[in-house]
Amino acid sequence: MAKIWGCAAPLLGIEWKMAAFSKQFFEQNLKATLLALLFILAFHLFRKFRSRFSRRSSTVSASNSPLPGSASCSPDSQSAIQDIVSEADLKFLIENLDGNFNETDRWEAVINKRNNLLFYNAKCCKPKEGPLKYLSVTVFENCSPKTLRDFYMDNEYRKQWDKTIVEHEQLQLDKTNGIEIGRTIKKFPLLTPREYVLAWKLWEGKDKTFYCFIKECEHPLAPRQRKYVRVGYFRSGWRIRKVPGTDACEIKMLHQEDAGLNVEMAKLAFAKGIWSYVCKMDNALRKYSPVSHPQMTPVASALTLLQKVPPALDMTDITSCRATPGPTTAHRQFRGASKERTLSRRPTKILLANGLLILGGAICLSRGHSALGAKVAMAYILTKLRKRGASSRQNSESQGT
Repeated sequence: MAKIWGCAAPLLGIEWKMAAFSKQFFEQNLKATLLALLFILAFHLFRKFRSRFSRRSSTVSASNSPLPGSASCSPDSQSAIQDIVSEADLKFLIENLDGNFNETDRWEAVINKRNNLLFYNAKCCKPKEGPLKYLSVTVFENCSPKTLRDFYMDNEYRKQWDKTIVEHEQLQLDKTNGIEIGRTIKKFPLLTPREYVLAWKLWEGKDKTFYCFIKECEHPLAPRQRKYVRVGYFRSGWRIRKVPGTDACEIKMLHQEDAGLNVEMAKLAFAKGIWSYVCKMDNALRKYSPVSHPQMTPVASALTLLQKVPPALDMTDITSCRATPGPTTAHRQFRGASKERTLSRRPTKILLANGLLILGGAICLSRGHSALGAKVAMAYILTKLRKRGASSRQNSESQGT
């Protein structure tokens, strides 16, 4: 026992010295830390109030007028709703899902994950105009295309497992061509709730292949409200079909949305949080069946008014299905894709300001016990610091040689 305490005595002395040094260091830097936090808060409030003041006059007029490029319709005008989602949108969707992209688009690999029942692959690109564009493939084992289609279109059941959705309602339905318009409210930590007023339409093609295209629109039954941020640009579409030779089915999705978020922050949040979201979706899918969860949405909907894909566009067959990467081939192509560049750092002059704001947000999020937001913010900071540290070491090594 005496030997143990004798060996521990020098260590205790060192610990006491380190503790005294840490206390002195903390006291010396406390003022600087508080000043930095106050600066972050002041800068954030300045940007917030300046943005509100500059947009106050435009918000009132915009609440009563549709956004440029957005379709608008009247509850009594069936001719207007027929033009919102058209066969041209379906053609655009099919061409993009088949890989016929713009030659100038540069796609970046985002995520590639899988488990025993699930596979997910996503990439993104920044077009010259518009927000980020995502292309993803999700494969669900032991699932039929019809079940996955019903699951995706069951908005009432979605509210049970997707806690970001707080409200959803049908606004209008065109029974002649199956176009449905609805309004959805989503909430996110530390952000103003987002309001989506969307129009969508479903088609069925060969071999139980299903398509859906969704886009933003304006509707008189959903006037703009100051307590929500209206999503002004939303283009999304998917294709559900069986994976040949297996009991699995895939959904391939093209998504483009402008929710008013910072591009780099939104990209990082997607990369860090999408896999857990997809796993949560898979768990809800395994518990779902039309018998145990009958559609609680209105009797008539875009799902019940499913349209047929025009023969000129319905080119789906077994050959084209096999051309689409499955869980194994997609994983192999994902790792070996030399033309797709990985997510890279784009230094800007406002990087320091954004970093300070994100640091302040991380502190607020940790106080509010929002684990996801804190992880995303801290991951963003650590990634930037790690890359800057690596580049600094490379510069110093090159100078030394």
